[in-house]
Amino acid sequence: MTDSTGKTPARPEARTAAGRGRRPRAVVVGGGIGGLTAAVALDLRGWHVTVLERAAELKPVGSGISLAPNSQRALDVIGLGEEIRSLAAWEGEGGLRTPSGRWLSRSDAKAAAERFGGSLVLLHRATLIDKLASRLPDGVVHTASAAALADPGVVGDPARPARVTTPEGAFEAELVVGADGIRSAVRTALFPAHPGAVYAGFTTWRLLVPSLGRPFAQHETWGRGRIWGTHPFADGTVYAYGAAVAPAGEHAPDDEKHELLRRFGDWHDPIPAIIDAAAPDEILRHDVHHITEPLPAFHHGRVALLGDAAHAMPPTLGQGGNQAIEDAVVLAHHADPAQPDAPGLAAYTAARRPRTTAIARKAVAVGRVNMLSNRPAMALRNTLIAALDKTGPAVMLRGFDEIADWRPPQRPYAAQTQRA
Repeated sequence: MTDSTGKTPARPEARTAAGRGRRPRAVVVGGGIGGLTAAVALDLRGWHVTVLERAAELKPVGSGISLAPNSQRALDVIGLGEEIRSLAAWEGEGGLRTPSGRWLSRSDAKAAAERFGGSLVLLHRATLIDKLASRLPDGVVHTASAAALADPGVVGDPARPARVTTPEGAFEAELVVGADGIRSAVRTALFPAHPGAVYAGFTTWRLLVPSLGRPFAQHETWGRGRIWGTHPFADGTVYAYGAAVAPAGEHAPDDEKHELLRRFGDWHDPIPAIIDAAAPDEILRHDVHHITEPLPAFHHGRVALLGDAAHAMPPTLGQGGNQAIEDAVVLAHHADPAQPDAPGLAAYTAARRPRTTAIARKAVAVGRVNMLSNRPAMALRNTLIAALDKTGPAVMLRGFDEIADWRPPQRPYAAQTQRA
């Protein structure tokens, strides 16, 4: 087992003892975006934090992530918001298209920024992971450390901390955070009767390619049971994604680049050029799974769940990672290190469960609309979108108000917004 610096840390027993008598202990299971955000927020709050990551290195699964104003405000709480905003690429023109290239609607990045108090920031997941990890003290993150929840502990009983085991030894903590993703082992340990995440009915591809050397409008394109999105990073790199209705577990008979060409190769420019520029072994394909039955709570005992472990949702609103970041700062807000035997987890559930449940349901509804395969239904959908677009950007943006307007429970980002 190594830490994020590549060094071999002290054995778990020694680290557990070192945490006593100083700050209360928090163990975060999972070193993804949500887990690292929670670790940074809890460390700043006054907890003695340990992050246990199963993988051998902090290498995120996925190519890009879009951070909306709501998660940017959450990052303000840990002092990272402005640094992230500096990475924003001006979106310029863009919008929603059909496979032939016809525009159904045009986006207005300036209007969105004015309405929500900031622009969408698209960046490499690895960049965000690196920036979060750099905010943690040396030795906090331990990779190659598969963790299992052995005991959720008892709130209010100092003699019953939570207990997490790894192949190298056990950790005891006043607070455990399950940030171990869609197939969360921590969630299963807390709620063994819950069905967990189920297949959403479609699969996704994600890819990064070098700059095409020519300008193009960012876009999302909706076809018959298929969608494609193309967005530039600030450094000129192009992030693209595709999604299509498909049987669970299906894979290309040759490679995923050929599969993308079969599905999207006759769509409008620059989609074929982007696929041509992609390296086959760097195209990521994953079936989409989501939690359809909300958990009864996001906590049990001394253990809290966040991100996909708590409320996995389809990517159709681009809010999965954003909601994990929100979860992390709200959890840290309620987890008072001065009262480690009553870490405020019921208040965390009350603050997060209604919001994330509503957003997850909205993401499912959007997925049903953009994955339509029935031609008359598609024609009606496209006609309605085009008609709404003619009324101006305010109507199209209004549906995102309740998501993007969120403010953290502490140190809110004082952005000026304009409402039409």
